[in-house]
Amino acid sequence: MDIISRAEWGARAPRSRTTTTWSKRTEFVVHYSEGPTSQTPRQIQDYHMDHNGWADIGYNFLVDVKGRIYEGRGWLTVGAHATGHNTSGIGVCFIGRDGDATDAAKKSIRWLYDEAVRRKGKSLAKKGHRDVTATSCPGDELYRWVKAGMPAPGGSTPSPKPPTGGTKAPKWPGRYLTQPPIMRGDDVRTWQAQMRKRGWTITVDGAYGPQSERVCRAFQKEKGLVVDGIVGPKTWRAAWEAPIT
Repeated sequence: MDIISRAEWGARAPRSRTTTTWSKRTEFVVHYSEGPTSQTPRQIQDYHMDHNGWADIGYNFLVDVKGRIYEGRGWLTVGAHATGHNTSGIGVCFIGRDGDATDAAKKSIRWLYDEAVRRKGKSLAKKGHRDVTATSCPGDELYRWVKAGMPAPGGSTPSPKPPTGGTKAPKWPGRYLTQPPIMRGDDVRTWQAQMRKRGWTITVDGAYGPQSERVCRAFQKEKGLVVDGIVGPKTWRAAWEAPIT
């Protein structure tokens, strides 16, 4: 399935962001917006940032009644959806009220769960928001579906296979990716695309700028590499190592 990017739905830039690692992700928390199905991700983001004073939209992903998936904070950015469970939990919000969830929406939520499991390499606990906070969220109907194991409607959604090993890294391009000045090229695009597959929020534009350097530094810290923001041979190879943790 396709995930509609923040740029595509017109997201505001976050005021700040904190990343985590797959080793710390242990649960998948389902929410509902408790608003009309006509709500847009941007309207929800505006409320979270302007009314709640949060740094960004609270959820990691959102799903509407047509089954369209929207990128919120993404796979490895800590959310603001469930106090005490924002680092451990991936928060997915259905846009609608109790009883509004369609088969298409459930299929997409289940796909996100399976994709999270594939990226982590092991199962995540399936939870409704009310399992971790005193709330009625995600509504009785959607909560019953979560507790039933989040079965894909019709059983027609194939589950991504968990990783069995690493993918061989393409040959290191022979130049160190760094900035400034901003470096551009197919090698930058290849590295950015692989980092995005690993769950990092990064624009795949072939330009190694400040965002790419920030992702590089965070990734190097996660992998126990020298943190210098430069994609050299070791950082390049590590991007294709498995498991993704």
